[in-house]
Amino acid sequence: MTQHEELVVKIEELQEEIAQLRQALVSHAVVDQAIGVVLALSGLRPDQGWEVLKAVSQRTNTKLRDVAQHVVRWPDLGSLPAEIRPALRIALAEAHAAHGGRSLIRQEQRCKGYDRAPSGKSE
Repeated sequence: MTQHEELVVKIEELQEEIAQLRQALVSHAVVDQAIGVVLALSGLRPDQGWEVLKAVSQRTNTKLRDVAQHVVRWPDLGSLPAEIRPALRIALAEAHAAHGGRSLIRQEQRCKGYDRAPSGKSE
């Protein structure tokens, strides 16, 4: 391979790495926003919110960034996908059982909130 060809290959590798790093930054921001939604709903700590999202991802065999996108869009859309909703309910119940937490939402709203948006929009 000539020096020019080696440089072209190296440039292509670096461009691919830059694209992956950019995607990672976007994914990280969405995950952080989703943790905020979980914290507002549950009163858990940030590390516990991360564990909740991770548990939902594992239970549903869905990429963490995709779970996070669903959770972030939940207030605007008014519902969660059918496979995410029960997994989130279970993960939050387990987190509360293990760690406690104070919800910022009244108990009756919190129970309904798993099936609807936190804003009260219907499905």
